[in-house]
Amino acid sequence: MKHAIIPLFIPHYGCPHQCIFCNQIRITGHTMPVTAREAAETIERYRGTGSGDRYWEAAFYGGSFTALPLPVMESLLRPAWQALQENRIQGIRLSTRPDCINGPVLTLLKQMGVSTVELGVQSLDEEVLRQAGRGHTAQDAAEAVRQLREAGFHVGLQFMIGLPGETDASLRSTARRGAALHPDFVRLYPVLVLRGTRLQQMYEAGEYRPLTVQEAVLRCAFLKRWYGAHEIPVIRMGLQATAELDGGEGLLAGPYHAAFGELVDQAIVFHNLYRALFPLRHPVEIICHPADRSKVMGQHRKSWERLCRQFGLQRCREQSSVEPGTAVVKTEAGDVPVMLYREIQ
Repeated sequence: MKHAIIPLFIPHYGCPHQCIFCNQIRITGHTMPVTAREAAETIERYRGTGSGDRYWEAAFYGGSFTALPLPVMESLLRPAWQALQENRIQGIRLSTRPDCINGPVLTLLKQMGVSTVELGVQSLDEEVLRQAGRGHTAQDAAEAVRQLREAGFHVGLQFMIGLPGETDASLRSTARRGAALHPDFVRLYPVLVLRGTRLQQMYEAGEYRPLTVQEAVLRCAFLKRWYGAHEIPVIRMGLQATAELDGGEGLLAGPYHAAFGELVDQAIVFHNLYRALFPLRHPVEIICHPADRSKVMGQHRKSWERLCRQFGLQRCREQSSVEPGTAVVKTEAGDVPVMLYREIQ
């Protein structure tokens, strides 16, 4: 069944900290937090036009939902809970901070039908967290995951790539510690320099250099392959495109690309194809599923042109009988199957 999200934005509502990178209004494009009445109207608007054969989920994004006072949380959740009771939606999810999980909060979330909680962990390196002004520790994240698990919630972790103080070693450490927490899924967000943030001041003073798009793509490709090897799906890479980001008004610098996730997938496919082709003699062509052609080609056909120069490939053919995520390399000696990527559900 296809998954459909009903987005409910609470930008910077409830959050006890101002992290150096954060400007929720710039990220979400919403200047005011949703009210209970607006939440009900939004749910009705989506369900009034949507297909009944989807799994509909109300999702509270932005801010730190569980940092809100309990009565405010209950008020915002009640329209979603009512829709859940009437089977107009099938799930409720929200995002919050690792240090804003406790017994009373978990009891309320259970009572109001919440099934999935995403934790904005950002990093599991203490020095990176300190420089980002997060106000919580890696141990806070581990403890929050433990409590949520014991309470029966699905748990997602959100990580930011390219924070001040991040090194290759700290990134690998975060990856190892993240997998050890066994989340149900992960999101990856490269750090962007947004106007109105402390990071803007650091960037303009020469104290911070954002990643390039290519650097961010390669780091996220490593993380997606790492989590995939641990059977943990990466459900999103890069921020959702908004007018603020696409128009450049809110974005000062950093690795923003409207199709960032596709670039990461292309990098993974190129890596796997290169490794598979390297030991082969006289590869002639690649046959892939039609849905995978863009991943094989790469942006502006750059991946394909590089493979052709290196290995003398002559063509790429599409064939619907080839399983998505795989390819066949035809050589003078015979056919060789190749795993392009592996989707984790």
